[in-house]
Amino acid sequence: MSRTVTAVYSGTFDPITLGHEDVVYRASQMFDKVVVAVATAHHKKTMFTLDERLAMAQELTQYLSNVTVLPFTGLLCDFVQSQGARVIVRGLRSVTDYDYETQMAGMNRHLAPEVDTVFLHTSASVQHISSTLVREIATLGGKVEGLVSPAVLKALQAKR
Repeated sequence: MSRTVTAVYSGTFDPITLGHEDVVYRASQMFDKVVVAVATAHHKKTMFTLDERLAMAQELTQYLSNVTVLPFTGLLCDFVQSQGARVIVRGLRSVTDYDYETQMAGMNRHLAPEVDTVFLHTSASVQHISSTLVREIATLGGKVEGLVSPAVLKALQAKR
């Protein structure tokens, strides 16, 4: 008997970058279903509204038939369980990411012991990309082509 394995990849995605796409694409090759969970981000000020971030994530992942994009609020492990998932996917760019993400994985494991976290090292070509840096560069009028999709680039330019 085979069972469907669903994974959740969460983030604020403010904005979603080609680094995020790298992780989503690779996760979509590993799992039957991937849910991109866009956080409401009550704890931080975002450049883009939740609806804008959802739309950008949907546009970026539309070619992946086993990927869905949904909003979420609250504890990630609760959302994961509500989706019938047992895996959280996290992308790692650096040792700093690893330190933070292993702590979060441990806490999620404490809260939901049946949920595992899988770490994917980002591809070398996108390892330098972060949403924070993309926002800063775009706000200062710098070039973000090659860091985000054309649709996200257009949205960033509209925010200037």
